[in-house]
Parts: sequence; structure tokens; C-alpha cells
Amino acid sequence: MKIDAVVLRELQMELVTPFETSFGMTTHRRVMLVEVRAEGLVGWGECVAGEHPWYSEESIDTAWQVGRHELARLLLDADPEHGGQCHEIFRQIRGNRMCKAAFENALWDVQAQAEGVSLASLLGGTRATIPCGVSLGITPTLEQLLERVETALAAGYQRIKVKCRPGWDTDVFAAIRMRWPRIQLTADANASYRLKDMDLLASFDHYELAMLEQPLWSDDFYFHSMLQKQIETKICLDESIRNRRDALAAIEMDSCRVINIKVGRVGGFTEAIGIHNAAMERGIPVWCGGMLETGIGRSHNIALASLPNFSLPGDVSASSRYWKDDIVEPEITVSAHGEITVPTAAGRGYAVREDLVERLCVRREDVRAFVLA
Repeated sequence: MKIDAVVLRELQMELVTPFETSFGMTTHRRVMLVEVRAEGLVGWGECVAGEHPWYSEESIDTAWQVGRHELARLLLDADPEHGGQCHEIFRQIRGNRMCKAAFENALWDVQAQAEGVSLASLLGGTRATIPCGVSLGITPTLEQLLERVETALAAGYQRIKVKCRPGWDTDVFAAIRMRWPRIQLTADANASYRLKDMDLLASFDHYELAMLEQPLWSDDFYFHSMLQKQIETKICLDESIRNRRDALAAIEMDSCRVINIKVGRVGGFTEAIGIHNAAMERGIPVWCGGMLETGIGRSHNIALASLPNFSLPGDVSASSRYWKDDIVEPEITVSAHGEITVPTAAGRGYAVREDLVERLCVRREDVRAFVLA
């Protein structure tokens, strides 16, 4: 496959409502898009790195530099046969997984179009629909959070995930359980607790959470293993799982009993599939996490979540939850039963609204293949 050009764009987009986690509050997103042009086809990827290196070591600014000066040229010089080769093409660049994912996923999109199949089918997806949950951030008051839970349940979402941190946890769980005792409820700590909080974390068992996501350090397996042995609630690892090797280590140590796979966090579809397969072989369920993506990144999540071991509702929610105007059409919608239909058209299945992309674009860089005269 001859790569003709790579185009980087930075968009600035405003969220419908602020989203707060233990890291802080997000009201706007600086979004980095990667467009790969190859043999008359165009594939799109999205880098999910944030404005600050809070969730991971990457930020949009570091991703832009690595993408522009390293990955774009490596890809243009490679003539890859398929998206799965990106892992090898980018091997000499350490880390920078979110940036790598944007390039690799765009190439998978091109490959799916070239073969005339859906991206989900190319990845090995088997589901016609995927179950959807919703992730609710920290709110100024508990009453506001309860209103958001009620709205999400009315919209059909099959699982409610709430962000938690010390001081915003047991009262929240108790209020939700008192009002909705039977819903599937999970909590995401984003690594905000420490060993001194062991007794507090053990008390979470009382609220029958379906899982507790990343309670301890973002790079830890050992202490999560200690914690899992002391609590009944299933631990789900997110930030700690960077690749298949991490997943195997966490499973072997009983550090978790569920894994959240974010395609950007692990460096692209190839590694995400590897984690999925390793977990499935060992009876560990997985689900697809979200990173406040636009419809481009969201369409990648839909394709990934169609694989067979994504047996739990993910964070792949409707476009309208985050954006007044999404940059894909049709916008991504969730059915009254809390499901998204997996597209069957060639490629991602959602057209990019290039006019809107250009209006929102605040920075652009074109990198073209060098052609001898």
C-alpha cells in the first residue's frame, strides 16, 4: 500500500457539559486527527491524548511533535501491506502509544475500504450490536449527579459508571443504590486511592458494584493484587494495562478480574486485539473504555467492541452526550435498549464532515511522500 500523504489537524471543540474526574475538569477538547491518504483512499484516526499529561505521559502537544517529525515519515517510507504492520514500523519509537494508535487505526480504516469490508469485520468482530454504558463525571452536588443518572437510565444505557475519589465515593454509592438498587453500577477511581485507604475500599463491597476501576497507582499490579485478595468487588484495570504482556501479568497475579481496553491507551488495534485474545483465553471479560472522543475515535471503539470477548457494556455512548455537533455523519446514536448498531459499510461506516472539520481546525500540517523527478 503506497502512502501518499499524512495530514495532521488540531481541532478545538467544546463539550456539551463539563466532565470532571479525579484529574480535574474538562470543558473543551483539543483534538488531534490523523488523515492517511493512500492509493485514492482516505483513512482517519484520532489521538486521544489530553491537553495535559494527566491520564498518561502523553499530551496533544507531545503527540503532535512525535507524529509530525517521527511517525508520519516512518509510515510514508514503509509502504505497509496492512494496518497490523504499524507495530513493527514504529518499533524504534518508545512509548507514545496514543499517537501511534491514531496512525495505525487510520491505516486499518484504509485497509478496510480497500478490501471492501467493514472495519469491525476486518478486526474480527462478530457482534451486530454492542451494549452501551455511560460514564458520569464528578458533579458540584450529589443531586446533580442523581439527575444525570436518571437521564442516562431513561436513555436506555445498560450500565452506569460514576467517577469517584476520596471524599466522593460512599455517599454517592449509597444515594444511587437507595434510589436504583438493581442497576449495574461501577466506579472509576482513576488511581486516586492509596494503601492507607484499604479499609475504605473494602467498604465498597457493601454497594454491590459490578467492578471498581483502577483504584490504586496507574502503573501498579502488585498492590492491586493485594487489594483484590481483600475485597469481593472485582477490580478492573485500565491505566496499568499498556499491552498484552501487562494483561498477562495482571491476570497471572490476580491483580484484576476485568480489563478495560482503550485502543488509544494500548497503541492501536493490533495490541488491543492481542489483549482481547489473551483475556478471552483466560476467562477474563473485557470492555471498551472511552476518552471523550469525537465520532472518529468513537467509530473505532464501536468496531473494536464488536469482538466476542467485549461482553460488558462499554463507554461508547451517543455523540450528543458530548458534542453539540459531532464531526461524523450520521451521528452516533444509542437505541432505547442501550445498544449501538455496528456499521456494515466498508471502512468505519461513518462519513467525516470535512467542512466542519475545517471550520474547527486551528492547526494543520501536511506531510507528503518524497517523489523523485
